Amino acid sequence: MEITASMVKDLRATTGAGMMDCKKALAESDGDMQAAVDILRTKGLADLAKKAGRATHEGIIGSYISEDLRSGAIVEVNCETDFVARNDGFKSFVTSIAKHVVEAAPADADALLGQPYVEREEITVEQYLGENVAKIGENMVIPRLVRFELTTDHGTIAAYIHGVGNIGVLVEVATGTADAAASAEVATFVRDIAMQIAAAAPISLTAEDVPADVVKHEMSIYMAQAAETGKPEPIQAKIAEGRMQKFYKEVCLLEQVFVKDPDITVAQLTKKVASAVGTDVSISRFERFVLGETNPEAKPPSCG
Repeated sequence: MEITASMVKDLRATTGAGMMDCKKALAESDGDMQAAVDILRTKGLADLAKKAGRATHEGIIGSYISEDLRSGAIVEVNCETDFVARNDGFKSFVTSIAKHVVEAAPADADALLGQPYVEREEITVEQYLGENVAKIGENMVIPRLVRFELTTDHGTIAAYIHGVGNIGVLVEVATGTADAAASAEVATFVRDIAMQIAAAAPISLTAEDVPADVVKHEMSIYMAQAAETGKPEPIQAKIAEGRMQKFYKEVCLLEQVFVKDPDITVAQLTKKVASAVGTDVSISRFERFVLGETNPEAKPPSCG
């Protein structure tokens, strides 16, 4: 029997299972809709429909770094309740997804779901997610992920998860030699930088990297504030520029005060580490996730 797109759509609406899973179930049942539902239920996928509409405002951010420290990922996985978010089974699932992202390099969260799961290639990640939804008993979604692979010959990738998983950071550091990348000094440095990013929330590496629309918006505010002083326009411009420079020091990683030593900036710390290992050391890029920040209905997470 021919399996039409309409049949697949109807089965998906009934069960909430993935499109490919529905198509396979219909093929296996020779187009019998109820038999296809039973097949999906047997695989633990049909329960997704009952849970798919439930709000997922809790969850954690997880990470995985390859053994050679040349690739890594952070992922956000949301669930319904804080109780499940603290469950060891849920945490293990999140880590397994981060590991898959490192090894299979999906382009985004949508592409992730359609990939064969690296630990069991006979199922997709979407099926693996469905199994865990059935096992844990709550709706779960994977809204976003980021994966880094080293962009230079030598360096290291590191991740830092703050507290119970409310904040996650991924950072890449480049070094001039392999020995420097493997040194204790660089290992400490990259962890300190990841913790700095978690705590100080920079939006860019340097002032030049700050998005133009952000610069324009901030400067408009500072110009309006300066105008309130009633001073001559050249003085107003200097006041606004001074406040803009202060803004850069707050939001640009290299210009920030190092949280573990307020007497130096992150840029100065980087130079100290480079001197200690005898070769170039630089921060290439970073990503910072805060749990729920992409969900407008989610409550702001605590940092506990």
